[in-house]
Amino acid sequence: MTEPLTLDQLRTRLSEIDRELIELVAERQRLSREVARAKRATGHPTRDYRRERDVILGVRSHAEKHGVSPAVAEQILRLLIRTSLATQERARVVAEGQGGGRRALVIGGHGKMGHWFVDFLASQGFEVEVADPAGPIDGYPHRPDWQTSTLEEDLIVVATPLGITEGVLHALAARAPRGLVFDLASIKTPLRAGLDALVKAGVKVTSLHPMFGPDTDLLSGRHVIYIDLGNSAALAQAQDLFQPTMAERVVMGLDEHDRLIAYVLGLSHAVNIAFFTALAESGEAAPRLARMSSTTFDSQLDVASRVAEESPALYFEIQALNDYGTESLSALLFAVERLRATVRSGDAAGFRQMMERGRDYLHTRPQPEREAM
Repeated sequence: MTEPLTLDQLRTRLSEIDRELIELVAERQRLSREVARAKRATGHPTRDYRRERDVILGVRSHAEKHGVSPAVAEQILRLLIRTSLATQERARVVAEGQGGGRRALVIGGHGKMGHWFVDFLASQGFEVEVADPAGPIDGYPHRPDWQTSTLEEDLIVVATPLGITEGVLHALAARAPRGLVFDLASIKTPLRAGLDALVKAGVKVTSLHPMFGPDTDLLSGRHVIYIDLGNSAALAQAQDLFQPTMAERVVMGLDEHDRLIAYVLGLSHAVNIAFFTALAESGEAAPRLARMSSTTFDSQLDVASRVAEESPALYFEIQALNDYGTESLSALLFAVERLRATVRSGDAAGFRQMMERGRDYLHTRPQPEREAM
């Protein structure tokens, strides 16, 4: 009769299995790069939702046969698929890069999105130079003063804080560089005069808003918004930068952008700021509330915690500088007051109507393709 393994032996075997799993993940990533090469050669898109569906259903069935939770197996596989897609996307960006030895200048590359763009452009083959008073970025040439140097680059990205971006755009308009120019600001109405100055100076200009954070590792399901300023060549050239990725490219006007952003960013930020402000001023200690947490509370707290870690200056600018910003705040105030009045008056029918109207509205939003299984 075989003696049962000791606790130390069991732990040793678990550690061995963990190492084997990591080695298998590394092999899977290597194969993903080969898949990316094969897809490029045959013209296949990076993401194949039908294939994902078949793989996930197969893994769920296989897991069940082995006594493993199908839900756990699916969760693991979705993470592996996401990692694989990110690997393939990066490989495609490098292989189909738009840089080809062309030069790019990023003004303000020390910011989070500015730094993301520095790396993104470099991966496409651009020779990237950074102009930021905060100093150089490791691995990239630094230009201490872009305003007194020649501007011969093929691409100039303005990634400065919103409060100074318009001034940078005016300075660029006065120099009229030959290359494509675009900014990365979260709202555009404060930049109207600077963008107009570039247009009048005959500069190839557009305006971008990447709708993702600098920690995003996969652009599938993400959007890049382009502001049409009337220069079709500039718009097309800027869109080409994201052609190798899986990001959806959306074109709209400046005012339409800010009106929608007042809700997409302004309202969502305001809800979370109001949420953690209400908690902070409630008199209830955070550890005490944590012991009473629920699924909904934990989910909201997680989002609010991330918002609380962001830059107060940036979030204030998004609220205060958008010409359409007070519209969403007024809508939030009205909704909270209506909810308060409905509850205080004991209006159960009115409360149900609010819930049902919200449910019906949210059901009209597009559902992610990966959920259609």
